[in-house]
Amino acid sequence: MASSFEAGSIDMLTSHATPLNLFHRGASKTSFLKAIWDPAMAVIVLFAANAYYDEAIDGPEILFSIILFSMLYPGSMALHDKARSYLREILMQWLPTVGILFLLGYGTHYLHLFDDDALKAWALGVPIVWLASHLLLPQVWPGLYAMEGVRRAVIIGANDIGCRLAEQFCLNHYLGVQFLGFFDDRSLERLGEIRHGRLLGRLGGVAEYIQQSKADAIFIALPMASQPRILKLLDDLKDSTGSIYFVPDIFVTDLIQARVDEIGGMPVVAVCETPFYGINGLVKRASDVVVAGSILTLIAPLMLAISVAVKLSSPGPVLFKQRRYGLDGQEIIVYKFRSMTVCEDGPVIEQAKKEDKRVTRIGAVLRRTSLDELPQFINVLQGRMSVVGPRPHAVAHNELYRKLVKGYMVRHKVKPGITGLAQVSGCRGETDTVEKMQKRIEYDLEYLRRWSLHLDLEIILRTILLVIRDRQAY
Repeated sequence: MASSFEAGSIDMLTSHATPLNLFHRGASKTSFLKAIWDPAMAVIVLFAANAYYDEAIDGPEILFSIILFSMLYPGSMALHDKARSYLREILMQWLPTVGILFLLGYGTHYLHLFDDDALKAWALGVPIVWLASHLLLPQVWPGLYAMEGVRRAVIIGANDIGCRLAEQFCLNHYLGVQFLGFFDDRSLERLGEIRHGRLLGRLGGVAEYIQQSKADAIFIALPMASQPRILKLLDDLKDSTGSIYFVPDIFVTDLIQARVDEIGGMPVVAVCETPFYGINGLVKRASDVVVAGSILTLIAPLMLAISVAVKLSSPGPVLFKQRRYGLDGQEIIVYKFRSMTVCEDGPVIEQAKKEDKRVTRIGAVLRRTSLDELPQFINVLQGRMSVVGPRPHAVAHNELYRKLVKGYMVRHKVKPGITGLAQVSGCRGETDTVEKMQKRIEYDLEYLRRWSLHLDLEIILRTILLVIRDRQAY
């Protein structure tokens, strides 16, 4: 018997995972393809553009291709998405990448080492190649699986988890799975309508059915409370050659970066974990240093001019230092250009409101354009913050809302950011109700689940566009 409790079955339970991760065979091929396809295509188009314009592929090009691959890895090619959504996703992934690379090239004076025509061809060619391949691969992928044979699967447990798994099998043909049906001890009267699949029988008949039907994959979707039944079922299947997968019922909690790991050979399931574990932490920190350092170099004259304007506008310091909660809920000091006549940092803080009389004339401009946040790039270089992450709240607000909003403190599993998914999704400005804060926290947790480097780049681009047209800040 080939029994396994694989990371693929856990990945399916997280909000950002795709059903491609369900089988070890499917995960090893499809997940690998998804991870390298977009980065590899971008590098291939770069080399092709250089070859077309008779440019040698030497040190700068090779270094550039390594940086490019690292920024795009892992890719986010989604074989199951509809065609009309591809173009928007591609542009939102590609435009921030190109923008950051050209900004770095300009700031470091390395841009002149590359041929202008080759760079233009590359910048325009990559999204075209991505779009064509994203539209083609979903048509080809089922055929690749068909060449190896289709797996025949049954699901033990016609509950919510089992039905969701069956839906993936039935709707996504590129998984290469023929779903045969459910086994459950409950009658059809108790189960009600089964939308995907049919009831094959009770648990006692699973082993015999597997032998007769030659099914080669058994998914156990029974609740953890059914341990005796699960052990009895596993004992019955010892004479079977089918692969066995356990789909745990951990939907009862809010999963953050769920994964399977081991400690000294003992399997453990991470239910709530930081996305910046291991190499991801190094990638995140490196990107923060590069982006923050480059931006500070470019905006140094602007920050000097703002400092003078703030100093002349009203009495008080140029920088406003406020205590916030950072990584793991530790207090940090965050810098902002002072935009008010007061510098409140006590146990009770009144949030800025529309037409707030405490806001100075220059402060109103700074807050509306988010220029008051620029000194926080210094916080990023200090390691207290990230460029992208959940926005830090004042300590007084944290102590209030952690008691009112479920999961509030989970956002502190990562460093706070200058901008975040909540801010570019409409949750910007005063949070004068618990409902508004709840919505902001939902976006913060979604960021933790979905984090990738190109998501960070997308948020940076959306922030720039938001600052130009947003009117919610005051």
